[in-house]
Amino acid sequence: MYRFFIRPFLFLFPAETAHHLALRLLSIQIRILKIFGLINLIYPVIEDKQISAFGLKFKNQLGLAAGFDKDAKYLDILQYLGFGFLEVGTITPKAQAGNPKPRLFRLKQDNAIINRMGFNNGGVHQMVDNLKKFKNERNLIIGGNIGKNKTTPNEDAINDYVYCFEQLHDYVDYFVVNVSSPNTPGLRALQDKEPLLKILSKLVSINIDQKFPKPILLKIAPDVTEGQLDDIADIALNSGIHGMIISNTTIDRSNLKTDKMTIESIGNGGLSGVPLHSKAMSIQKAFLEKTNGKVEIIAVGGINDAVSAINTLSQGAKLVQVYTGFVYGGVPMLKSITKELP
Repeated sequence: MYRFFIRPFLFLFPAETAHHLALRLLSIQIRILKIFGLINLIYPVIEDKQISAFGLKFKNQLGLAAGFDKDAKYLDILQYLGFGFLEVGTITPKAQAGNPKPRLFRLKQDNAIINRMGFNNGGVHQMVDNLKKFKNERNLIIGGNIGKNKTTPNEDAINDYVYCFEQLHDYVDYFVVNVSSPNTPGLRALQDKEPLLKILSKLVSINIDQKFPKPILLKIAPDVTEGQLDDIADIALNSGIHGMIISNTTIDRSNLKTDKMTIESIGNGGLSGVPLHSKAMSIQKAFLEKTNGKVEIIAVGGINDAVSAINTLSQGAKLVQVYTGFVYGGVPMLKSITKELP
């Protein structure tokens, strides 16, 4: 039904409009199911696929990647869809509008998306308010993905990460340090060893002093150089962080089915979806080799069915996340993956 009716309807609208429309429609469905007591029948609780990672216990290995619910507005809906964990953000200290529209584009031939959203969000205080209101009926793990404001110079970026970390600490179960989005000018420079170690060391130091420390993960780009990956592997092993997310979107445009003129007309942005999968898997494999598998990984990028999810887990990832695959495959894809998870 999703593939033949719902998706074609949603794809009649611009991508960003369709995203919000889909969430509103899903919200209506969930509310109706709850009113009639059918929610557990249509979206049953999954209890037999628990797994531990980063010192936390997850319902299952499937998560929703950051960017889908930037401000934690839709957790009340998303918690029922079969996920084992949900990651919100990327959030910044101050609200910001992000980049001008249009900034989200479908590549239907490639089952892919290009986005240049630019960390559009309502600011960390709005997220805190939303998390306070959230009733976590399915007891899911909630991750908070944090970044810096566009107007904050890189030399002051550490202050933005610290502020978000401190404000969110009581309301999420783990943190993700996002220094890898291609859509905030200069952000990826923070993946270099010196600024990255500075940010992570500060967060680890603050975390240790908390009554209940939270796992800290680092999310990297699939476009890192060999030298950067060597440094990141060393930092992951020795900085005190708890794990990695591999990977963010790519600026690479090679091997796409969509015609070159269309790609050029879209312009800058991060590519996600099926074309990203092999690149993300390659970075994941190289990282695991450099760290001898001692650092736990959440894999994201191009996972669009049970086969790609299971294959990714078999290659060493502890957990997987979806975003673009969810856009193209809908809830049926989620059910297929959770059914096949070990």
